[in-house]
Amino acid sequence: MKRISFLLSISIWTATSFGQGSDVSKVGITAAPFLEIGVGARALGMGGAFVGTADDASALYWNPSGIARHQDTQLMFMHADWLADMNFDFAGFSVPLGAFGSIGLSLISLSYGEMPVRTEALPDGTGELFSAGDLAVGLTYARGLTDRFSIGFNVKYLNQRIWHESAQGFALDFGTLFVTGLKGLRIGATLSNFGTDMRMEGKDVLVFHDVDPYIIGNNDRVPANLQTDHWPLPLTFQFGLAMEAFKSPLNRLTVATDAIHPNDNTESVNLGTEYAFREMLFLRAGYNSLFLRDGEAGLTFGAGFANRFVGNVLVQLDYAYADFGRLENVQRFSLSISF
Repeated sequence: MKRISFLLSISIWTATSFGQGSDVSKVGITAAPFLEIGVGARALGMGGAFVGTADDASALYWNPSGIARHQDTQLMFMHADWLADMNFDFAGFSVPLGAFGSIGLSLISLSYGEMPVRTEALPDGTGELFSAGDLAVGLTYARGLTDRFSIGFNVKYLNQRIWHESAQGFALDFGTLFVTGLKGLRIGATLSNFGTDMRMEGKDVLVFHDVDPYIIGNNDRVPANLQTDHWPLPLTFQFGLAMEAFKSPLNRLTVATDAIHPNDNTESVNLGTEYAFREMLFLRAGYNSLFLRDGEAGLTFGAGFANRFVGNVLVQLDYAYADFGRLENVQRFSLSISF
């Protein structure tokens, strides 16, 4: 209990310190908000408190320095029926290269599906359909500088599209992970989504303009483009702590907490726990976005099963449930393969 209280106290202090002097939530001021949707059913079952653990392929999202501590090649796939009938998917792949460090690839996709085109004259639809979606492709490199301290970088290409318009951008994530000598206490920190602004462009912003409507006989259909605004990315700093409250050959209980400081919302804290029996059966619980103003996220639960098969291949299946209040709930499934 002393360890749990210690982790919780530091994270609350960190989050409240970040928030001093800020009384504006700043929601809706960035592009690519899909980058703030967490990945990996294991991490999300723990309330998203994973920056200080980051020991599977979902570290490509949570803390890229974590893959430097992997001893195996890992694959992870995750699917979620996201809010408002959207589909959210993640795929990650990490490979250890010995003394050269580790590399990884990741893909995040959010699909909004097809929707009818509506106008003021035809509110029931024109008969056309349009679609929208978001995509992020990341390349990661991580390396252990010592047996306890590792760093990692993640370069991402970003794309958002809606009908005939799209926006492109690039972003960089940076993470560190330090394993202390205090009974396995791990300290992680990440800066995510530092990159270019994004602006929508496409053929639907093409218009025809009359340069001077008061002149008769001039060209009243001069091609022109509507100038859309540039929007920054959701820059986020996270500080995470994790440790084992107890550990034996049969049982393990991990407790974790993250403090989050975003540029498009108020500060918050994630809390999580994971119980493991023989590293085969897992039960998880957590709380997401504690102290977040006007947030709908809350309690999370999860479970998992892992087993080794022919060729010493480790397969792990995880499930996570997250309560979103008035937005109901989100369920996620992920499959991990290590070899």
